[in-house]
Amino acid sequence: MNENRNPVELFEEKATAVSAVVAKVASMRGAVAYALDICDKKQACQLLVSGCSEPLSEKGQALCETKQQKVIAAPGLSPEFFAELEGSARERGILCIEKGMRDHLGGVDIGFTLADFGIAETGTLVINSNSEELRLATMIAEFHVAVLPQSKIRETSRDLEAELVALTSAQPSYTAFVTGASRTADIERVLALGVHGPLELHILLLED
Repeated sequence: MNENRNPVELFEEKATAVSAVVAKVASMRGAVAYALDICDKKQACQLLVSGCSEPLSEKGQALCETKQQKVIAAPGLSPEFFAELEGSARERGILCIEKGMRDHLGGVDIGFTLADFGIAETGTLVINSNSEELRLATMIAEFHVAVLPQSKIRETSRDLEAELVALTSAQPSYTAFVTGASRTADIERVLALGVHGPLELHILLLED
């Protein structure tokens, strides 16, 4: 590893190489605006209603064609920033939630979370996910938007060892290492994105 390499630049390079979208933001307000903007631009999640392939009544057909309200799941934010996100989302017709993710398992558009650390050598996010709400927000959303303070980026996993021990000291502990968007391949090696997790991962490098 080149000791003179800027960890932030290295993290951006490695995360981009594994299909993450990386952007820099000057403040949490900038991160909130980013999440709202991509939620505005994406098509709403559409739940597949059983029976929609069959002939239906007019009311039934209308239900099949109805897109649900867009949803941003944002657990773990400070009350100040959640209130700002929730208020701005409401103005755009977007539902913003910080709990109750199990009621929206089929249709969360954006999971908006804070990362605890980043590992530059692999472009990996480290997220303490002891909260089930946080785990669901990072796993079931179509797009995951993670805010990572630049001061929390470490060059290698070894550099993170002591802080990782402190992060996982509670028992039981659930800490996630997230590298790129969800991807899998079948036996014929056909790559598919978003099957076991978010289709897109957006990492916002916060200037702090």
